[in-house]
Amino acid sequence: MLDTANYTPRLRTEFRERIKAAMKEEFGYKNDMQIPRLDKIVLNIGCGAEAVRDSKKAKSAQEDLTTIAGQKAVTTKAKKSIAGFRVREEMPLGAKVTLRGDRMYEFLDRLITIAMPRIRDFRGVPGKSFDGRGNYAMGLKEHIVFPEIDFDKVDETWGMDIIIATTAKTDAEAKALLKHFNMPFNS
Repeated sequence: MLDTANYTPRLRTEFRERIKAAMKEEFGYKNDMQIPRLDKIVLNIGCGAEAVRDSKKAKSAQEDLTTIAGQKAVTTKAKKSIAGFRVREEMPLGAKVTLRGDRMYEFLDRLITIAMPRIRDFRGVPGKSFDGRGNYAMGLKEHIVFPEIDFDKVDETWGMDIIIATTAKTDAEAKALLKHFNMPFNS
C-alpha cells in the first residue's frame, strides 16, 4: 500500500533536486525565490452543442474529468441565454478543475509520460502557445488518451483544454521550465 503521508511526486522531487539548480544557472538568478515554478494546472472540457441537446452530457464530462484529475471537477454553466444556440442562463455546458500541489505534479507527470505518447500522429506540442506572461495553454482532441478512462465505457470523446500556469515572468523562462520537465515541444 502507498504511504501517502511520506509520498512526494516524482516531478516535485525532480524540480527540487535538479531543475531549480539548472534554471538558476541558465538564467543567473541571484535568489531561489526568483526561480520560476509551477503554480497551477487548469483542465477544462466544454461540451458545446451536445450539452444543449442532452443535459446528461455535461454530467458525463464532469465525471470523466474528475477521473482524469483525481479531484472533483465543477460543472461550468452558461452565463447568458443565447437564443440562437438554444442556450439558457445557468445551463450546464462543461466541466473544469484546478490542480495545485502534489496533484498538479502527478497530473503533469501522467500527461507527459503516459498520455502524450498515446496521441495518434503526435509530433510534439506547439512551442508558441504561451500568453506572454509565462503561462502555457494546449488542447487535446480526445480525453481518452488518459489511462484512467475506460475506453469501453466512454459514450463520447471530449476535447479538453490544459492550461499550465507558472510563476515565470517571460515566455522564455516558462518554456525552459517546461523543457526541464521534459515537455515535448516541436519547435
